[in-house]
Amino acid sequence: MLFALMWWVLTDGAMDSWLVGAPVVLFATLVSVMLLPPFSWSLTGIVRFVPFFLWRSLHGGVDVARRALHPRLPISPGMVNYRWRLPPGLPRVVMANTVSLLPGTLSAELHKEYLRVHVLNRREDFLSELEKVEQRVAAMFALSLPPSGGGK
Repeated sequence: MLFALMWWVLTDGAMDSWLVGAPVVLFATLVSVMLLPPFSWSLTGIVRFVPFFLWRSLHGGVDVARRALHPRLPISPGMVNYRWRLPPGLPRVVMANTVSLLPGTLSAELHKEYLRVHVLNRREDFLSELEKVEQRVAAMFALSLPPSGGGK
């Protein structure tokens, strides 16, 4: 769908371009699937991740807007290192991108041992939120996680 949308945007929605566009979209999809490393998915994990992701995204947007418009601007920013439990590769990338949509957090750097996260308020319990995201991502990839290491 992403490649089809990109083609549609590039051609300004011209319907006659699909004679060339359909094979290009199919080829791009095939090549991208071949380049992905092997991984497994859990349909149950995906179904449970989608509402979690949508709710957290909405909540994150509202929270940041509330903080920005609040007269006292209730923030206490800082950087936190969250130790990975997910294996390297696509699961970590998905988690890092999801973390950026949580209320008051932004993935800043991906390191071999940890994810560096910028938080708007160090006083809030963001580590449990990060653990929840990691658990949801692990379930989506049909992975089991070792016990929590938390932040450092």
